[in-house]
Amino acid sequence: MKIALITENSQAAKNGLIYDALNTAAEPFGHEVFNYGMYTAEDSASLTYVMNGVLAGILLNSKAADFVVTGCGTGMGSMLACNAMPGVFCGLVIDPTDAFLFNQINAGNAIAMPYAKGFGWAAELNLQDCYRKLFENEAGAGYPRERAELMRKNRGFLADLKAASTHDMLTVLKNVDQDLLRAAIAGERFAEYFYANSQDDAISDYLRNL
Repeated sequence: MKIALITENSQAAKNGLIYDALNTAAEPFGHEVFNYGMYTAEDSASLTYVMNGVLAGILLNSKAADFVVTGCGTGMGSMLACNAMPGVFCGLVIDPTDAFLFNQINAGNAIAMPYAKGFGWAAELNLQDCYRKLFENEAGAGYPRERAELMRKNRGFLADLKAASTHDMLTVLKNVDQDLLRAAIAGERFAEYFYANSQDDAISDYLRNL
């Protein structure tokens, strides 16, 4: 699985710590982590939590990534921005129990975490534990297990609802503020990672021509 890490400007200084925790948890399961930044608070390309959502939408809808890990000070802004995008199902994860239940019940494709609120001593250990709970079990297996089929049906209903209430990603890209879009893909390694992994020529072509 290709996992994308996206960090916005207020928490950019913690990108290295977050990446190390994510990679430590994900690598033993055979997953590859792509760090889309921000990498430092001084990066020339600055991401806001709104841009996190746009970038998550691009990566997931193009299949350049299979899962997105993002966040902000509280995690809430990034979660809302991600869930505004077609095909993105983002949960707010604060502790390992959240991560386990999101994986088992909701089986979404993105999480947002708080990297300021409650982020104290040994926070990197909590991050590693959360990421392990996301990736160590088969997604959507259900909890409790006897409700797995009902949960599967509800995920289908939610996917249908999302499809009915949102535009496709290419339409979103054409109608969103183009300066915001350019800023969202201006990261140092975006082109290197994205174009090598994207499976949607229409999305790739549109972004190349911006």
